[in-house]
Amino acid sequence: MFQNNPLLAQLKQQIRETLPIKEGIVKGTSKGFGFLEVSEKESFFIPPPQMKKVMHGDHITAVVRTENERELVEPETLIEAGVTRFVARVKWFRDRLNIVPDHPLMKDAIKARAIKGLDEKSLKEGDWVLGEMTRHALKDNNGFFASVVEVIAGVEDPIAPWWVVLARNKLANQAPEDRAEWQTLEDTLPRQDLTDVPFFTIDGESTLDMDDALSVKKLDNAWELTVAIADPTAYVAHDSEMDRVAAERAFTVYLPGRNIPMLPRTLADELCSLQEGVERAALCARLHIDFDGKVSGKAEFFAARIRSQAKLSYDKVSDWVEQIGDWQPSSDVIAEQLRELTALTHARSAWRSENAIVFKDRPDYRFALDDDSNVTAILVDHRRIANQMVEEAMIAANLSCGNWLTEHVGTGIFNVHAGFDPEKMEQLVELLQTHEAPFEPDTLSSLDGFCALRRWLDARDTSYLDSRTRRYQSFAAMSATPGEHFGLGLTAYATWTSPIRKYGDIVNHRLIKAILAEQAHEVHAPSVELAVHLSEQRRMHRRAERDIADWLYVRYLQPAVAEAKVFDAEVIDIGRGGVKLRLQENGAVVFMPSSLILANRDRLECSWDDGRVYLDKAPLYELGQAVQVIITEAIEDTRSLIAKPAQPISPVAPQ
Repeated sequence: MFQNNPLLAQLKQQIRETLPIKEGIVKGTSKGFGFLEVSEKESFFIPPPQMKKVMHGDHITAVVRTENERELVEPETLIEAGVTRFVARVKWFRDRLNIVPDHPLMKDAIKARAIKGLDEKSLKEGDWVLGEMTRHALKDNNGFFASVVEVIAGVEDPIAPWWVVLARNKLANQAPEDRAEWQTLEDTLPRQDLTDVPFFTIDGESTLDMDDALSVKKLDNAWELTVAIADPTAYVAHDSEMDRVAAERAFTVYLPGRNIPMLPRTLADELCSLQEGVERAALCARLHIDFDGKVSGKAEFFAARIRSQAKLSYDKVSDWVEQIGDWQPSSDVIAEQLRELTALTHARSAWRSENAIVFKDRPDYRFALDDDSNVTAILVDHRRIANQMVEEAMIAANLSCGNWLTEHVGTGIFNVHAGFDPEKMEQLVELLQTHEAPFEPDTLSSLDGFCALRRWLDARDTSYLDSRTRRYQSFAAMSATPGEHFGLGLTAYATWTSPIRKYGDIVNHRLIKAILAEQAHEVHAPSVELAVHLSEQRRMHRRAERDIADWLYVRYLQPAVAEAKVFDAEVIDIGRGGVKLRLQENGAVVFMPSSLILANRDRLECSWDDGRVYLDKAPLYELGQAVQVIITEAIEDTRSLIAKPAQPISPVAPQ
């Protein structure tokens, strides 16, 4: 009787118009319902039927209703779709093509059609594809619809994880197109002949794209460190087609078992690589580091031709310095170079520990893969003396470049980090005062104050307060104008030491050359847009590394579920749903939901603000705490590892 009643429809519309409207971002859940996140402290429940109209990440407006004394929302208008282009898996339903987004919070299949040129019938259940949303349910009553625009990998492809991760992060999966022959460009600078200088490289055993070589000489009051860097700008002209390709890629992609170079392999692995015994074009800097470890005076930059006299590896050099094993340098000259570089490294590291910031030693984890790309082991690489040698030399060189470009042209590609987020400073001050930190609030926004605080935090018995203060830090970025790098404790930092692998370093090479040649530098000055692009690409590369690691960890640790193996872990984050931990043995990140910590979750409080989990109001877990866990699930679909406590829980006293 009430169907299609215009008066009833009018009444409903009038009631609707009186209801409050909220704008926010949709956050989905794995259980079908969701939330409209309006702000950090305000969110509204989205019931499952209403979630059918939206997707995780959508920016929408919604009507707020009250039902059974609970506020919930009904999506109304789409401001911006959270998903437009996405990785998905093929699902056939009644002989009709559907695709399911590869996302832990998107479970529903979407009707789809392959674009012209793709054979839809050749797609198999479970194949990986790239989808493009063509219809949104909030704008069309017929629901969501997508086009399959690309096939990423077959369901049985053993290297599907790599192709999927690259596609999701919009990264290239092949090296740039190569040439049969590369010609060097005409030099705009005279090149010093340093082919008799005892340069050497230190890299991994299998490294081909070697872009830095070192030579050190002890003077009366300092070390003279000469850093020679590969010079791809000797082959790649500014604004050429190859230059534009490199700018778009921004970085070489490094993933377990494979890398995709920013430059063609002939350049990256051969013509530009500082190979042992081969004459190469290089851009060099001569630095002076006093015996206390301070970089003194101004760096001298110049173009040169060099010939590396030794290709060394991190492990062999470290063994030799630590007097382990039988390996020896190829000559007394190289042996003396290593002795002086060792002394320089110790002095430089000590100076930075007192005057800047030195990162705590944390191991790197490497996946060992067989021919079928299966993980056979996870190798732990500790930061040894040879790694420190290269690291300290590169930091000194990049600091010098940052200061040099700042002085001469005031532009370049700089790595900047502004310290603490000004909008979070008030909460930071309150936190530090609670823990009786001996710092005046107005000093925390300065480079010296930031460094002093970091050193004070590093000296504490636990990392709990250190972990909490890091939440208030701003993000590092790449900038076309000079700026301080609080994270390193340095006044300026412009990388130029990896031009084979980083486009920003190519930009800085061209600026250095223009200055030395007394040419106008403006044509090489980077734009703000380029700096933003490089920052975004760096973020994508880091996310790709995490994505593939998560996938491989799940595959590798599946047997540990059946074994109920106990792992030592460290608490790295706490959210309202549980605890995130890192396994010490292999670096895998696992999640321990509150439901597995204690069956009666009413007794638990997981506080992100405090960085603690409370049991009956008493601290149970906190950031930085060592915990033993057992992995209960290794879920490949979501690339997630679920864990539970290995031992009975026991409250700990606050630190």
